[in-house]
Amino acid sequence: MTALCQTVLLPAKAGSSPVAPSATRTQATDTRQAQADQLLEQGMQQYRTGQPTEAIATLQQALTLYQALADQPKIVKTLRNLGNAYYVMTAYPQATAYYQQSLALAQKGRDRAGEAAALGNLGVITVNLGDAAKATAYYQQALALYREVKDRQGEGQTIGNLAEIAYNKGDYPGAIAAYEQTIAIARELNDRQLEANSLGSLGVIYYSLSNQTKSIAYSQQQLTIARSLNDRLGEAAALNNLGNNYYALGNYGQAIASLDQRLTISRQIQDRLGEAQSLGNRSNIYYDLGDYARAIEDAFKGLAIARAIQNPSVEASFLTKLGNLYYVLQAFPNAIEYHEKRLTTARATNDANSAEISLTNLGNVYRSMGQYAKAIDYHQQALVLARQTNDKAGESTILANLGVEYDEQGQFGQAIAAYRQALAIARAIQDPATEGLVLNNLGNTLFQTKQFADAETTLLAGLKTWESLRANLGNNDRNQISLFDQQARTYRLLQRVLVAQKKTDTALEIAERGRARAFVQLLARRLSGADSRSTASSATVQPPTLAQIKQIAQAQNSTLVQYSILYEDSLADGKVKPREVELYIWVIAPSGNITFRQVDLRPLDKAGASLETLVAIDRERIGVRSRGLDLGLRASAATRATKQSQSQQLYNLLIEPIADVLPNDPNARVTFIPQRSLFLVPFAALQDPSGKYLIERHTILTAPSIQVLALTHQQRVRGEGRGVRSEGRKRARALVVGNPTMPFLSAQNGERAEQLASLPGAALEATAIAPLLGTQAITGDRATKVAIVRQMPQNRIIHLATHGLLEDFKGLGIPGAIALAPSGKDNGLLTADEILDLNLNASLVVLSACDTGRGRLTGDGVIGLSRSFIAAGVPSLIVSLWAVPDASTAFLMRAFYQNLNRSPDKAQALRQAMLATLKQYPNPRDWAAFTLVGEAE
Repeated sequence: MTALCQTVLLPAKAGSSPVAPSATRTQATDTRQAQADQLLEQGMQQYRTGQPTEAIATLQQALTLYQALADQPKIVKTLRNLGNAYYVMTAYPQATAYYQQSLALAQKGRDRAGEAAALGNLGVITVNLGDAAKATAYYQQALALYREVKDRQGEGQTIGNLAEIAYNKGDYPGAIAAYEQTIAIARELNDRQLEANSLGSLGVIYYSLSNQTKSIAYSQQQLTIARSLNDRLGEAAALNNLGNNYYALGNYGQAIASLDQRLTISRQIQDRLGEAQSLGNRSNIYYDLGDYARAIEDAFKGLAIARAIQNPSVEASFLTKLGNLYYVLQAFPNAIEYHEKRLTTARATNDANSAEISLTNLGNVYRSMGQYAKAIDYHQQALVLARQTNDKAGESTILANLGVEYDEQGQFGQAIAAYRQALAIARAIQDPATEGLVLNNLGNTLFQTKQFADAETTLLAGLKTWESLRANLGNNDRNQISLFDQQARTYRLLQRVLVAQKKTDTALEIAERGRARAFVQLLARRLSGADSRSTASSATVQPPTLAQIKQIAQAQNSTLVQYSILYEDSLADGKVKPREVELYIWVIAPSGNITFRQVDLRPLDKAGASLETLVAIDRERIGVRSRGLDLGLRASAATRATKQSQSQQLYNLLIEPIADVLPNDPNARVTFIPQRSLFLVPFAALQDPSGKYLIERHTILTAPSIQVLALTHQQRVRGEGRGVRSEGRKRARALVVGNPTMPFLSAQNGERAEQLASLPGAALEATAIAPLLGTQAITGDRATKVAIVRQMPQNRIIHLATHGLLEDFKGLGIPGAIALAPSGKDNGLLTADEILDLNLNASLVVLSACDTGRGRLTGDGVIGLSRSFIAAGVPSLIVSLWAVPDASTAFLMRAFYQNLNRSPDKAQALRQAMLATLKQYPNPRDWAAFTLVGEAE
């Protein structure tokens, strides 16, 4: 952000000479003057375009000539530019020496402009060395001098440098106002370099304010100007900020691309600090993507650079980054090694803040290893340093960590005292993230000590804090999801506190309040007509009350079954792992009656199993080969019998406790609202002790949350208002796609790209059902992505029989894609992220493809194709939970549409189709993959 001063000097007043020089001497002097001026301009251009080493050699030649000519103003300017070249190389001691020489000569010669420029550059160096007060003094002296000599360019640069200090102090309004002054001056002077620098600085500020839209706009303006000026440093800075913004938006693909470009430029111009920063930022992205190997690789490269340029603060950040990466991998000895290295350096340099950070991190590692005495010792040492340096944020964090350690040892009184101290500080310094964490942990300790009323009050305050944090994220969907995943434990813990007080209805409200909140916000925003990609804040949608939950069940005319899995952290084999302890189930009848059942999962955990493993076993019993859940399909008859028994256990846990309150009428609807791994349960194929499938007893739907049902109902009503009221008696306009010419999957690990296998069965399926919908199937080369996407908004029923893919092709955290025929402008893959941007009017979308109901399991539900289609405006969606066979799928789909033509009830049409397919193809693998998400009608 800081602008180096490269001010053109004012012409020196000519003095009288007692002896007129000869023509020959004047000509020789003029020649050397021209040569020196040319070298000076060349050197300046070299370091600006990333050649600082060459610049230093060129500028030294210019300096020698100017010294021979006794050209004092140019000597001042050359010394200053030598300092600039060393500054670009982050060689701060050499840069400072040249700036000081330049300043001394300028003051001696009363060169006010040169003096101002040298003072400004000393300010830049001082900022980088961490002394803001001294830098401010330099800048203010420089500003007064620039105004004295009416140098508007220097004035603008210096105002910009003072703006950076305001920014670093957190005075964002002051910094923005100052940079706007600088831009006005730059445009008045047509100084494109100053304009670009100031635009980039505004981009950085708006990034800090989480206003990605404005930040990206300013950074792109900076990038355009920098490229037009061949300003490689400015180009690199703009790319860095764009990378950070794309990262904040969850657009990992563009973030990495921007940072890769910056990294290339930094290496070309020998900007070692910029290179290290790029590696550090890219390491953060790989960490978020779970690619820890690459994150560690980049961190090691950054560490080597930090040591080479002797930048202790950057070195410390990389040591901590490596320690934290190994901590996440639970490679605790490695984590300790790097945190101790930072601690050793900090103590050697008397850096109390760095030592405090290292001690805090070491304490956290030892706590995770179960070595509580060591953890407490490290945290108490850190606490002393935090108090000595008046680091209130650090003090609050350390006290919170001590509270956890006391809690783990059963020293509840000390834990509560530590938490209350931490909470008071967090509130005093307005640190809501720490406040929310402490309230969660304090609530947990109060729960363990059976102080339920206090625990309830504390945890409700924690929810309020978390929800205010999410509101401040605006409409950034991905950040909302990530933050909620971190906060979900407070919602779960409060449910346990309420159930312990027999407040089971209130616990249901909290369970719903903690479910699919980002999805609800996204749907509400789309229903209001707002742009799904806008990051501007919108009004927070309030979770439903108990009365509203009952109204939703009545409006859906369905019995709602909501599951909530409760966890506790446990230490096993030196690693912290969450374990399932309880399952809560609420059944909400259309009449408004609510039944609560509680299932103890601890015996399951003791047996080395979990709900997740039982789901995998049940899918395996069916014969499903699922990525990440396949436990080995080739098993003996005895093994299969064991799995049959374990599958029965899944029914016993999920259905048997509530079987008595489910409707007796098989035509009555039951809507299951799963959580986490339960989204992968084929509820239709669960078998009771008599061997009867659940689909034979009930008409089944699923939904991400109760409130999502209310919003999909609004979508259906809105769609009906646009013309077609049902798919039964009034034939809706339909789009049917089957077996497009398949796209090629991008090569990975150097392998050649391969075309996806053709699906002739999907073409037959589409051809068979299209007449039932009064349309013609689109297959082969005609089913291009461009053509299909163009037609999708115009149809009320969309049926896609093709490959469904689970990969996150764009690295945006939204996995899933539908395979369509590629055209010259695309690769044929319609990704979940692209679907999110569509505005669909369909009342029903059927994804007759593999794994279309799967995706990334989060606290916000399944992030994938189903979520994207619903967000795009579709109230009813049929998706699959596994790779579906061609013949049985074609049979089931034909039966489904025949049923739908007779009755608009999609849930009943799917149930009857499943039952018909069950008779023809008895294996659940052939008929139980599909589930209806959302509205029945």
